Amino acid sequence: MVDIQRVQLWRKYILAAGLAVMLAWTATVRAVPYLEHPVEHLGLVSILACILGRAWCSLYIGGRKKQEIVDVGPYSISRNPLYVFSFLGAFGVGAQTGSLVVAVVFAAAAYGVFRVVVGREEAFLVQAFGPPYEAYVSSTPRFLPNLSLWRDADVLSIRPVFFLRTVRDGLVFLLAVPVFESLELLQRAGGFTSLFQLP
Repeated sequence: MVDIQRVQLWRKYILAAGLAVMLAWTATVRAVPYLEHPVEHLGLVSILACILGRAWCSLYIGGRKKQEIVDVGPYSISRNPLYVFSFLGAFGVGAQTGSLVVAVVFAAAAYGVFRVVVGREEAFLVQAFGPPYEAYVSSTPRFLPNLSLWRDADVLSIRPVFFLRTVRDGLVFLLAVPVFESLELLQRAGGFTSLFQLP
């Protein structure tokens, strides 16, 4: 049997290690001056959309992931909308470097990590729910939302503790703003040399 908590713990370790590597790499990148601020602003909008989207998803799934198949709201159009919003957040974090290339690399790295995690989570859910979950898998895309599938619930039972935890966790994405601004200031002060310039 797949231990879902162990999978989630490994996901956090992998993300932390990956973030450290990405941070070291981005310290060597310099943005194209005329693109830098528009890309950073696009990134901030992406981060805010990530936080709001993740919070919206948690209204539907908060505390229910292991107990039932949630297939309404955002989960009616994508099996993993919370991760989809996390990809958007990763894009926004990378965009704080001022480089679209770095933003896309961050989003792709998040996709790579979550793709593995989702595979393990799905193995757990197949074991836990069997044919009903398999039917959900066959009718709902893993990541890319299909808006034509939208269904909603008449009533939602919300567990505030899970909602607030998701909002708190999402706020971590905003740390990218001061972190990358600090790296930029260090770069300008000669603290380290940028090796290449990326759009």
